[in-house]
Amino acid sequence: MLDKKKIKEKLESERDVLLEQMKGLGRLNEETGEWETTPEELEFPESDENDKADRFEDFEARSSMMKPLETRLSNILKAIKGINRESFGKCEVCKKDIEMTRLEVNPAARTCKKHLDSISEES
Repeated sequence: MLDKKKIKEKLESERDVLLEQMKGLGRLNEETGEWETTPEELEFPESDENDKADRFEDFEARSSMMKPLETRLSNILKAIKGINRESFGKCEVCKKDIEMTRLEVNPAARTCKKHLDSISEES
């Protein structure tokens, strides 16, 4: 039996962890609702071209980490919002129950194991 209370707690816990990670990489733009990567704060002013290049590389690395976190957060929020729906825990492809072991590992799963590659859970 699907323990929605336990799943919701796990989803909320993961949401909180993701938000903390994202806050470490950027900020939420209140106007657009999207996360924007920000450069790491400097303890001292940039002194030469190498420092500028290092800061740019760091920004690029931070930006590449933000997108998957944002996608995962979106999936978590959708799962939390839909947890009380009858369709929660059902595969979006075949409409059968998603395996409990899969939901335990990924409570935001949208498909059963058989249809894992049928849709992108990254969207």
